[in-house]
Amino acid sequence: MPRLADKAAVITGGAGGIGIETARLFLREGAKVALVDLDQGALDEAANALEGDGKVVALTADVSKEEDVRNYVKQARDRLGRIDIFFNNAGIEGAAGPITRQKIEDFDKVMAVNVRGAFLGLKYVLQVMEEQASGGSIVNMSSVAGLTGSPDLAPYIISKHAVLGMTRAAALEVAAKGIRVNSVHPAPINTRMMRSIESGMDADHAEDVRKAYAKAIPMQRYGEAAEVAQVVLFLASDDASYVTGAHYTVDGGMTPN
Repeated sequence: MPRLADKAAVITGGAGGIGIETARLFLREGAKVALVDLDQGALDEAANALEGDGKVVALTADVSKEEDVRNYVKQARDRLGRIDIFFNNAGIEGAAGPITRQKIEDFDKVMAVNVRGAFLGLKYVLQVMEEQASGGSIVNMSSVAGLTGSPDLAPYIISKHAVLGMTRAAALEVAAKGIRVNSVHPAPINTRMMRSIESGMDADHAEDVRKAYAKAIPMQRYGEAAEVAQVVLFLASDDASYVTGAHYTVDGGMTPN
């Protein structure tokens, strides 16, 4: 029996590397999937690449806007029939640089997507799950940056710490209703976001930045999106039926115990 047989899942940031790999795994395990992202073209490309045989729905939304979130949640429920799993994955890295040179508009944009967007997703998906009265699983995307600190990415780090607090608060609110809320915290992963961060740190020596990041990881390499997806699948499935309010690192040993 597939681990997500007859389940309906919503994935924000669905056109990104981790979103696509998680959707691919969910589909393989029997779920129907709604992909949510800002760029319709990228969404269509992702949906076509997944070849979901009618089990993939593509929904365009700006997760930082409440009306957009309300709409994507309603459309997902209408088209999938229900929402059992929510991978609250959408996020942006922001501009690299010390706090003294960060622009307030860039800070606000990171907070809008990574914090308000995640909060709004929780707000409206939880309403659906509570109405269904059949439990559910929510996985919030944080980062090792939500557990530790590093220079020159303060807005991103602040936002990912906020996601951890959001996870813990939400988990306590809905545990008695059978809804589980957990977070995942990847180290650098081979995706577009890391290419952007590497370039932002030193555009002329991005490859040197990549090598330095990799060297700081005990396993001496970046992770792959599919490796994060496997942990998300565990948390989404009944294999994690007694796991809530937890944070799972996917970091090659990078985060100190």
